[in-house]
Amino acid sequence: MIAKLTGIVETVAADSVVLDVGGVGYLLTCSGRTLARLVRGERAALVVETFIRDDRIVLYGFAGAGERDWFRLLTTIQGVGSRSALAILSVLDADQLSHAIAAQDKTALSRADGVGPKLAARIINELKDKVGSLAPAAGVPAPAGARAPAAPGEGGAVADALSALVNLGYGRSEAYAAVVAAARTAGEGAAVGDLIRLSLKELSQ
Repeated sequence: MIAKLTGIVETVAADSVVLDVGGVGYLLTCSGRTLARLVRGERAALVVETFIRDDRIVLYGFAGAGERDWFRLLTTIQGVGSRSALAILSVLDADQLSHAIAAQDKTALSRADGVGPKLAARIINELKDKVGSLAPAAGVPAPAGARAPAAPGEGGAVADALSALVNLGYGRSEAYAAVVAAARTAGEGAAVGDLIRLSLKELSQ
């Protein structure tokens, strides 16, 4: 099983890269976000996920372990294949994906090619309890059961503040991240007005 490859970038295509490792060229399928970091002729190190199919071995390359772990998690969901998972990781980095799921932001997930509202809703429903705080280290999902101060569908001050910010025109994911940061600053039992004020301050930074 190949876990990591380090070599010289030989060619970069629309969805893959050929990495020359000691004279052997490895073809790795990657997200657009990872491919954007690669420069032909330069040295690169990619974390690898190996899929063994009936007729071939497919290698997927990732800029870091966080992206790989999200790929693994996404592909456990019915209807999310490797192509869809890479499409999601092309438009959302690990932290943004964590934010989108925690905020139940179907619009953000639907920006990925091949991901419609129904599939986005399924991803959120199946992963919302596996996403912990909004700032996981290196983008790696936190252990199941770890949660932010409040989820947006549960009512209360956090949900009200989130609704207010969305109505002001902020994206749901960025608004939720700001509200959660504000809730941590203000402490338990903070009023809606205080959360909105602190959230706007957070968003202005």
